[in-house]
Amino acid sequence: MLHGKVALVTGAGQGVGRGIALALAKAGASVGVAGRTLEKCQRTVGAIEAEGGKALALECDVTKRDAVNDTVQALLDWGGKLDILVNNAQAARPMVPLATTSDRDLKIAMNTGLNGTVYGMQAAYDHLKQTKGCVINIGSSAGIRGDAGFAAYAAAKEAIRAWSRVAAREWGPDGIRVNVVCPFSDSPGIDYMIANEPEFIPALTAETVLGRLGSSELDVGRTVVFLASEAGAFITGQTINVDGGICIGP
Repeated sequence: MLHGKVALVTGAGQGVGRGIALALAKAGASVGVAGRTLEKCQRTVGAIEAEGGKALALECDVTKRDAVNDTVQALLDWGGKLDILVNNAQAARPMVPLATTSDRDLKIAMNTGLNGTVYGMQAAYDHLKQTKGCVINIGSSAGIRGDAGFAAYAAAKEAIRAWSRVAAREWGPDGIRVNVVCPFSDSPGIDYMIANEPEFIPALTAETVLGRLGSSELDVGRTVVFLASEAGAFITGQTINVDGGICIGP
């Protein structure tokens, strides 16, 4: 489905990013696996190569524009082009009341989420224009619903959605599609919540129409594959909730 395509996924050393990278590789794409911890990225690459896929581990701090620029260039040196950009990297401190959300909380969430997405898209723009490529940014139902305890994280994720909508309008004439996926799936963040707020995830799972936690590879990753493929060629500027029915449109 994606044979001959070259993708870059940030935050791909674990969780949702890892699942997306695995799904893209299984669909035939060559995948740049970028993340802050190179060892984690190398493990994702190992899993991809074990299935016969092609991948490259790239150490990248998305809060630094120069680091993102260098990562995009390293991918181009390796793969020769860029067809698919997935901005997934995001850090945040969960379960912090809005009234006590600190400057540091806001800085972490915005620098990793919004700024990392901005830097990635700007670095990739000229190359995506050449390939008529696509961008998939990762949002969250926490922003759509306004989940208590997630003010900084929700703000960053909603800012990403706003940025993506504008990009879809501005870049559409260049043949670049931009969409957002909001997942509810297995990840270190979910594991943290289970360990530290044991009632939260079961309660959230009970709110899903489908009654289960999603798979980062099989549910979220395959949705990204669809959006990046010819099957999704007429979809842009949309938010796709891959959350089992926590959020039901429009």
